[in-house]
Amino acid sequence: MLLSMVTLLCMYLAIAGFSGVRRAQGVRRLSSGPDHEELLHAGDQVQVQLSLTIPGFLPLPYVVVREMLHRHNGESWSFKESLIPNMRGNGELSFQTPPLERGKYVFSETECASEDIFGLIEHRGKFKAKGEFRVLPRTVFIPYWQLYDRKSRLSGPQTALTRSRRETTQINGVRDYVYGDRLSRIHWNATAKTGNWKSKEFEHESVPKTVLVLDALALSYEHGDAFEIAVSTAASLLEYGVRERMGMGLLTLSDQTSFMAPSESLMERQKMMHHLVDIQYNGQDTHLLPGVERIARQLPQGAYFVVISPQKDEKIMELLRWADTRGMTPCHILIDTSESRRSAEWNAMLRGRGTRSFTVSHLQELPTVMGGGSV
Repeated sequence: MLLSMVTLLCMYLAIAGFSGVRRAQGVRRLSSGPDHEELLHAGDQVQVQLSLTIPGFLPLPYVVVREMLHRHNGESWSFKESLIPNMRGNGELSFQTPPLERGKYVFSETECASEDIFGLIEHRGKFKAKGEFRVLPRTVFIPYWQLYDRKSRLSGPQTALTRSRRETTQINGVRDYVYGDRLSRIHWNATAKTGNWKSKEFEHESVPKTVLVLDALALSYEHGDAFEIAVSTAASLLEYGVRERMGMGLLTLSDQTSFMAPSESLMERQKMMHHLVDIQYNGQDTHLLPGVERIARQLPQGAYFVVISPQKDEKIMELLRWADTRGMTPCHILIDTSESRRSAEWNAMLRGRGTRSFTVSHLQELPTVMGGGSV
């Protein structure tokens, strides 16, 4: 009897070891909430559902599941939950990530652990379930950008007349009402049907192309918060360009200079947004101009040259002068989280030279600073 009991116990432990959690498989499903939106932005949370299948016919008292989520910059999060599989060895686990910042995220191998019904031996197993996603930068809605104002003399002495974004009389659709729209612009039929204020959208005359230059040099930023504001500023301006149907390109100066030519294509704009997902301020150059000169031949003539950088010294002045001598209209968006007095002096100096300048301390201030009113 003792020999039979020991034999059965050894057989049970052997079967549990070879056909249990060591051969576990799973499928992971990701969603961003009840609407199941595909695009994730910074600050969103991800709902994770893991369907687990454990082959074999022996019952398991419980299964401990451990998940690891890794971000592109090395950060990681660990999730540990337990579940009780049914008689067929199936189980489902659901959990929610914390609010995530922009970046590439990937789940590593899922680790499962369980004990036999006697609690004698712990069995472990791993499997790989597909789980990769991207989180786009945080953005704000910019209803209006003063750089394209034909009445703004701060865009340059000649651009106020020749490089204007004038509207035609041809209606091109309906958009949401923006504070400051004239009464004659309100689309009364659409307002009555939807119950929300709607305004007429007119076609615009062609305007010069715009190149956003993002400073991603390591020496330019004292901490990552300022760089996140700079990235979000570039992403918000790209969204503004999509709504206004303007040709807008992106030039990033980091460890590798990357340039995407101005285009009105939505596909090209998505590439620019995805490029901003995992960019880091790791450029080793001490000046911005060398990186721009490498792709100088690709820059369109007569374009708006918008530099997004926290620098306010001779290096930026050198770059702005370089753009002006090549027939482009320079503009500087200064990222200053300290709100120092030097920022106001810097803006006054640039405006005295006929160069448009904006100062952004917080992302929520961006619509006001750019001339579009409050958020």
